[in-house]
Amino acid sequence: MTRIHNENYNHLEPKEIADGVYWIGFSEKDSKLFCNPYIIVDGDEAVLIDSGSRDSFSTVMLKILRIGINPKQIKRLIYHHYDPDLCGSLPHFEAIIDSPDLRIISQQSNILFLNHYSSQTPKDCFMDLDFEYTFGDGRTLKFIHTPYSHSPGSFITYDIKTKTLFSSDLLGGFDNEWRLFNPLKDSCHNCSPQQLCPKNSSSCRLYGIGRFNQIAMSSAKALRYALDKVLELDTKLIAPQHGSIIDSEKDKHTIINYLKSIDNIGFDYFLKGEAK
Repeated sequence: MTRIHNENYNHLEPKEIADGVYWIGFSEKDSKLFCNPYIIVDGDEAVLIDSGSRDSFSTVMLKILRIGINPKQIKRLIYHHYDPDLCGSLPHFEAIIDSPDLRIISQQSNILFLNHYSSQTPKDCFMDLDFEYTFGDGRTLKFIHTPYSHSPGSFITYDIKTKTLFSSDLLGGFDNEWRLFNPLKDSCHNCSPQQLCPKNSSSCRLYGIGRFNQIAMSSAKALRYALDKVLELDTKLIAPQHGSIIDSEKDKHTIINYLKSIDNIGFDYFLKGEAK
């Protein structure tokens, strides 16, 4: 399908970013941290990924309905970690889906915290599922453990059919000038990232990605381990929970190489006195 780099579309509508994969987030002009829930629809089944905060529930649910999905078609909720910007809406979705077939997929250390959002819906650790989930028609999602990027139970999800990687916080970024698709400019690939672009004084996307990962990830070692896992995958799209979708192989490698070059990640970032 055609990639969407023209942002002159209605952000109140769901956006199909790959075959059966929809962005169902929203744009807030005053926010520097945009959250991106996604839903995968295959046949009469759907899987909702990182459903969002409590306050975003009505917006996300409306977009799901506009796709033409009956809530009871949602068979799985995937939560890559347990932060409220991912999980705050869990009880609302649980109530509106209201199905005995519903299950939550996460990792065991995440599930300890997810039980505080809801103890009603059964929860599966992806490791107990042999690291995958298969739709009724055969479409398969692969789960890759990326521990401490940023929580102990963090993982990422790969849709084999479309080669879309749902990377959660990994490869996310802060954005002063957010767009759903925001490809790097040619000059960015050979530039030293800084807060404002020296060419046009706009916000530097690479700098925002670096700052976010410095703050969100636990250590450079954990981040580099997770990035190596990403490089093992054949991706057409990387769909993070924060920031913009990455749909260029060149952009992917530039961003990953930049993140790997940063030593002050997580606790080291704090020790250097840079965290505020």
